[in-house]
Amino acid sequence: MSELVEIVDSLENKISKLLHKIELLNQSKIRLEQEIVALKNEDETIRNTILEWEERYNSLKLANSMLGSDNNKTEAKLKINTLVRELDYCIAQLAE
Repeated sequence: MSELVEIVDSLENKISKLLHKIELLNQSKIRLEQEIVALKNEDETIRNTILEWEERYNSLKLANSMLGSDNNKTEAKLKINTLVRELDYCIAQLAE
């Protein structure tokens, strides 16, 4: 009978250890999920910052072209032509 008690005690001990490990793993899982959310937010912020800087760079590049720089002159001309077409379209819409 004492063997049976020892086996039961051993099983209870093992179950207790497993439950403790499960709890630790759940806490670790929650922490990692929070870290993933934080990293996704940081990634989105960085992507938005990159897009903002790219827009600023393109604006400066276009402004530099319009000021007489030889670099990107064709791009500036295309942008001006696009703006002129948009103005013509607006004028045509107003005339109707």
